Amino acid sequence: MFMKNVLFSKIHKGKYCIAVLLAVVLLLASVCSFGCERAGGDNGTSGGTVEQPEIPTPEEPTDPEEPTDPEEPEKPIDPTPDPPEEPKPEEPVKELHVQTLNYAETTDEIANPDQGFYTPIPVTMTESGATYSSWVIGAPQLYHLRVDIGAFSKAVNGTADKEFTAAALSGLENIFKTLAEKEKNAIFRMAYDTKFEGNKDKEASEKTMCRHIEQISAVLNKYETVLTAVEVGMVGPWGEMHTSVAANPETIKKLTDAYLSNTNVLPVLVRTPQMIYDYLGITTQDIDTYTIAPTSKAYRLGMYNDGYLGSDTDLGTYAYNREKEVAFVAKQTAHLPYGGEVVVPDSTLHDIDVCLPEMFAIHLSYLNIQWNDSVIDKWKKTKYTAASGNDALYYGQSAFAYIQNHMGYRFVLRKSTLAYTTAYDKMDISLQVDNVGFGNLLKSKHAALLFVNASGKIAATKKANMYTGEQNVNYTNVDISKLAAGEYRVYLRLSGEASGSAYAVRFAGVSENWHSSFKSNLIGKITVTR
Repeated sequence: MFMKNVLFSKIHKGKYCIAVLLAVVLLLASVCSFGCERAGGDNGTSGGTVEQPEIPTPEEPTDPEEPTDPEEPEKPIDPTPDPPEEPKPEEPVKELHVQTLNYAETTDEIANPDQGFYTPIPVTMTESGATYSSWVIGAPQLYHLRVDIGAFSKAVNGTADKEFTAAALSGLENIFKTLAEKEKNAIFRMAYDTKFEGNKDKEASEKTMCRHIEQISAVLNKYETVLTAVEVGMVGPWGEMHTSVAANPETIKKLTDAYLSNTNVLPVLVRTPQMIYDYLGITTQDIDTYTIAPTSKAYRLGMYNDGYLGSDTDLGTYAYNREKEVAFVAKQTAHLPYGGEVVVPDSTLHDIDVCLPEMFAIHLSYLNIQWNDSVIDKWKKTKYTAASGNDALYYGQSAFAYIQNHMGYRFVLRKSTLAYTTAYDKMDISLQVDNVGFGNLLKSKHAALLFVNASGKIAATKKANMYTGEQNVNYTNVDISKLAAGEYRVYLRLSGEASGSAYAVRFAGVSENWHSSFKSNLIGKITVTR
């Protein structure tokens, strides 16, 4: 009994001994059973009944709890506080300095690149070279190269269609080199019409014409800054893409595609809107909503108009609906040149009180100064008045002066603000530049800021973002930390090439704001103190 009491006492002291106690109890039970069997005799029958003690049912053992990591003792608090952070010095605020320049707009003619009245230059290509009257290249900015290539057509030479010779291509390239040296621009058109006398059916075969375009394009691509546009031309009298048998939609589509496929960035112009529709595979029913994607090579496809303002249809240029077709073409001429020749002296469409709205709408950028001379003369004798428009600056000026000054882009500086600190380390420049012309800037310009010291020398030149003709121009954090103490005039140069000042754009401001040597526009003044 003592043993039992001990065991039961152990059981109640902790569940951790349950398994051991169970084994011991079972052993004792076995011993007692064996003793009882011995007391009852060996015959296998019990001599009496022995009451077995009641053994409590042990509880199910449970898994011991997993030990937990002992908590880390709290770190003693450092009685020494961290030193306070030193306040960051505040960036000095740039003070705004609105420039008190003479912002007046001028009515003077400005010969900016890729626009204006052009002067025609006849060019004749032969197997031995290319000839033209070099003296023609003078004061005008824009020229129209009318290249007679009849010598390479069987219909003209009487023997065979021929490819351009190396001498012919070299001779043409020399003309482009001369134009580049003089910073002049040109529109380019080839035709098989000998001497551009108005002859039809003088074209080479379609295959040869496409080959000629392929050959000439290799030269044209070298002079993208010189060339304003390429007119497809090739077929018909004067290369105006009509009358000849070859002036059919399929042939014109192939010639157009040959130019678009072999030139890189040059605008390619055809004679009528219908030729654009044919190339795109659309009809006049589509033009209200159709827009050419900038990623398409057809984005470079525009139009020239040698029947401009001659009749309600511009002598057949618009065969469907003038207003709708002008709206369609205008989507292209917003980024491409548009122009041609005004014709039919007795037409009222080129009256100054009538023609200006469409000139703005279609972004007119160039016209022939020689044709029609009667229309040109009419404009010179007609005044721009309130009936013509609301530009009071030109009231009393000739219609010719107004049209001449507004073909293409014409930029006017309205406001200039320079912002800098007394440390004279960084400068922000903000300009408001309005475009009052019919058209837009068609070639992005390389921008540079020139700081000219009191001696008239360029002390620093800072390259800036390309200028694309935007109204609000901002240049931030221009480094002026190396400027020595002194007074500086700040100029903006917008040039056609990455280095140098060739083909620079002049704002239509007073002459004192234009530096003719640096070909740059005055935008402000600053006095640096050190």
